[in-house]
Amino acid sequence: MAKLFVRKCPCLRPKIEEDVKLLDYRHCSLNDVPGEVFNFERTLEELLVDSNQIKDLPRELFYCHGLRKLSLSDNEIKQIPAAIGHLISLESLDLSKNGVIDIPENIKTCKYLQIVDASVNPLGKLPDGFTQLLNLTQLYLNDTFLDYLPGNFGRLSKLKILEIRENHLKTLPKSFSRLVELEKLDIGQNEFSELPDVIGSLSSLLELWCDNNQIQSITPTIGNLKQLMFFDGCKNCLQTLPSEIEGCVSLADLHLTTNQLQSLPDSIGELGNLTTLKVDDNLLTTLPQNLGGLSALSELNVSANSLQELPSSLGLLRYLRTLYADENELKFIPAELGSCSGITVLSLRSNKLSYIPDEIGRIPRLRVLNLSANQLRCLPFTIVKCKELQALWLSENQTRPLITYQSEHEPDTGRKILTCYLLPQRPLQESGDHGGDTDSFHASMWEEERRNRQQIHFEFGDDSDVDGSLIRQPTPYPKEMREKARHLKNLALRQQMSNGSSVRQGEDNPAYEEKFFLIPEKLAKDKARMLQRHSQSYETDDDKRSHKKHGSRDNSPTASERSTRKVTDNPRSPWLHMEITPDSFKAT
Repeated sequence: MAKLFVRKCPCLRPKIEEDVKLLDYRHCSLNDVPGEVFNFERTLEELLVDSNQIKDLPRELFYCHGLRKLSLSDNEIKQIPAAIGHLISLESLDLSKNGVIDIPENIKTCKYLQIVDASVNPLGKLPDGFTQLLNLTQLYLNDTFLDYLPGNFGRLSKLKILEIRENHLKTLPKSFSRLVELEKLDIGQNEFSELPDVIGSLSSLLELWCDNNQIQSITPTIGNLKQLMFFDGCKNCLQTLPSEIEGCVSLADLHLTTNQLQSLPDSIGELGNLTTLKVDDNLLTTLPQNLGGLSALSELNVSANSLQELPSSLGLLRYLRTLYADENELKFIPAELGSCSGITVLSLRSNKLSYIPDEIGRIPRLRVLNLSANQLRCLPFTIVKCKELQALWLSENQTRPLITYQSEHEPDTGRKILTCYLLPQRPLQESGDHGGDTDSFHASMWEEERRNRQQIHFEFGDDSDVDGSLIRQPTPYPKEMREKARHLKNLALRQQMSNGSSVRQGEDNPAYEEKFFLIPEKLAKDKARMLQRHSQSYETDDDKRSHKKHGSRDNSPTASERSTRKVTDNPRSPWLHMEITPDSFKAT
């Protein structure tokens, strides 16, 4: 008992000479915080016990007053002791991926806390004392079942990163406008129906994530975010984009995938620093003509809309690298697109294109060109000038990225073109099949192509053979397997005839009766010929018994004698009263 008291009492513990500042117990399958941790309470600054099975935090842990970083992520902790307020030097606290349901009020005494990660915990709400951590710069509250933020949340004016996605938030407090130093805000996967006006007051904001909500409109005050570089509004219900978006002069990435946008404002062409624009899966029917003003644009995705044409001003996008315009209603593409010398990927899949201008073949860096599921009859001959082309897709089921093409001349215009067996393209079937390499075969070529692709060929002779000769066809079996197969077939025939089924078959099948009864002489010759041909490799059970009886191979009967004995010695054979020889047939 005395030893236990000495170990737990900090004033009576032996002095440790080691100066330990960091202890790392991550992934050690611990159920408790190791006792040796408390031996370094005076020097310890960082304690990492992530990814264990710790359920409770011991009281001694909070005697480490010099602790600056405490990481408890991915454990089974459900309660944080009120003694956490004794860690007055704490700067970083990670409680993520636990079962914490409440953060104690006196956490407010940890005045030096700068980073707090409480994500993936069933908190439900934040304590009022939390808003007194005035030195917080990074706060992560993702998936914490929050329904609202405290009204005085704006007191955390030094916040630079705030992540509160995957909660049940519907609005932001007005005090939110005081977070003027905030650089990253993530409110994705909540229940916002509109982007709050207070967003426009975050003058230092660089990244704004509001994806996976039900936002129908974006506040015009977004134009005040002069430093905003990244905006993600995917998977919402946006119908329009405010023209004030032109005020985001630093915007480089604009993601608006999966919304209900019917048009884009002309002012979007004023975003000279925009490098990525994704407006796929919307309801767009046209694109602004001044889209060519996006001089820095390198990626444009307008797939899954209802576009009937692309603006010719796209030819001004000298830095464009990838252009996706799949699943639209495009009937032609502008020849000016050939001026985009930097394009490496051009995808125009599932449109109504019937013509590709020659200028497309003048894009020197083009590597991937997807034209599948269109209505093309040919390709421009200039495609051969794309020396870096690595894939040209004309069908959804095309087996190779590049196939062989033939050059021809159009009879009407004399234009030199390229064609192949995948052209002309056929419209999509109602069943949704997109076709493939074999879909363009002519009907007369299909049977030949099918036979060429077969590895095993079977030929079936006519049952009513005139001369009755046996035709040996190639089979996939080795020699031994052929003999066994033949033996089993003959054995089954004998058993069938011994049971009287041959008579019934003869009654039902005239051809069978004629073969076995009306032409006995012809059948006997065929049978004798077969027996003679396989006399060296075929031996019945009667032959084996004969070998044992005579005791040597020298006394074995000849092939002719074996054929006669094989039939006459078998009491079950229907040929019991017949003697078959290679040259004659007679009934005894």
